[in-house]
Amino acid sequence: MQRHFVQELESLKTNLIKMGSFAEDAIAQAIKAMLEGRRDIAERVIAQDERINLFEIENDDAVVDLLALQQPVAMDLRFILAASKINNDLERIGDHAVNIAESALYCANHPSPKMSVDIPRMAEITKRMLRDAIDGFIQNNPSLSRSVLASDDTIDDLNKKIVKTLVDVMRKNPETIEQALEFIRVSRNLERVADLATNIAEEVIFMAEAQVVKHHLDKRDAGH
Repeated sequence: MQRHFVQELESLKTNLIKMGSFAEDAIAQAIKAMLEGRRDIAERVIAQDERINLFEIENDDAVVDLLALQQPVAMDLRFILAASKINNDLERIGDHAVNIAESALYCANHPSPKMSVDIPRMAEITKRMLRDAIDGFIQNNPSLSRSVLASDDTIDDLNKKIVKTLVDVMRKNPETIEQALEFIRVSRNLERVADLATNIAEEVIFMAEAQVVKHHLDKRDAGH
């Protein structure tokens, strides 16, 4: 029974790692489609979202079976609880990749003058956060996970700056409104991906150290 339990835990971790790789690639490809005006890449991101959704269902079933049949305790229980949340976060990251790809399709089909906004920098930081969050999970590395938390405020600040810049552009040039709104949508989706990467990092810290890091809660409380 114990060997079977260990195998099921390993299988769940392997599936989460694969799912994380697909989610990371989806975000990278969606961003590439947006920045390079690549319809083909955007369409591929949208078409491949189903595989992430299938992983979520399979992982959900595995979590339920482990909790119901094995009665895990201590670190194993923390891993399963963290895995359940990470599974949901990765599925949502896949959805945000689709949103960005849809914006990329719109912009490719409705070209307009280039707008000087810092989407590329925001995208690079977000991709790094997601990569480090997933690597932190693979390595069970809370130090790497804490580095993800440290970048979240930078993304929030960039999103605010990008939105403000684009609102100013729309006021001065009404013909850019539709395109600018898509850039705002991309910026907000990147911000959400960064938040979800932060969630994953928090779960890794919980899993490794039994410590609840209420990063988002503390930040929201400070703002009210």
